[in-house]
Amino acid sequence: MTIPRRSRRGAGVCAAAAIAGLAGGIVFASPAAAHTPTWAVNCTEVTLNLTAYSASAENEVTVSIEGGEDLLPTTTFGREYRTKTPLPLPPHDEVLTIRLVVKAGDNDRYSVEDTKPSPVCDENLPSPTPTEDTPSQAPSTEQPATEPPATETPEPSATPSDTASEAVPAPAEPSAGAPDLAETGSSSATPVIGGAAVAVLLAGAGILWSVRKRRAPQH
Repeated sequence: MTIPRRSRRGAGVCAAAAIAGLAGGIVFASPAAAHTPTWAVNCTEVTLNLTAYSASAENEVTVSIEGGEDLLPTTTFGREYRTKTPLPLPPHDEVLTIRLVVKAGDNDRYSVEDTKPSPVCDENLPSPTPTEDTPSQAPSTEQPATEPPATETPEPSATPSDTASEAVPAPAEPSAGAPDLAETGSSSATPVIGGAAVAVLLAGAGILWSVRKRRAPQH
């Protein structure tokens, strides 16, 4: 049984179309699967791993804080871009939104624009403010130290010379009615005593004379 030429031609055309379609699907599917933008964000840093891009095209990548500064200004790269050192994030006490923008130079449909949140690290949390119900410090049981009473400094006493002069009484002045003493310094009773002694001597002499006179006639 022979197959007509038209049937052979039709089968060949169908086979060629199927092969071309399969090859075209592989060619067009490979770029879509090749561009791989991988990135990660935590509370302190951002890492990038952009691979399988076109080496013959000029690709661009930008990383920034939404509404804030750029962590990675617009940078061109070829087949891939990896952060050797993670991009540091500033300390923050609220969640930050990190934006990634990748522009593929070979086809804009492979460009990427994505955002990820950066949570707050524990060490960045503010310390709780003490309230009236929760005192920040326990009351101390120690008694406050009392200061010793201030002692007055005694005034300096008078000098020894002044004290001695004040202690020695001044000589008393003689009263107006007292008799003046003789220049020899003897008291006023000396003449009286002398007169009495003379009288005693005279009386003794008189008695002795009278006794002798009485004894004379007896011999």
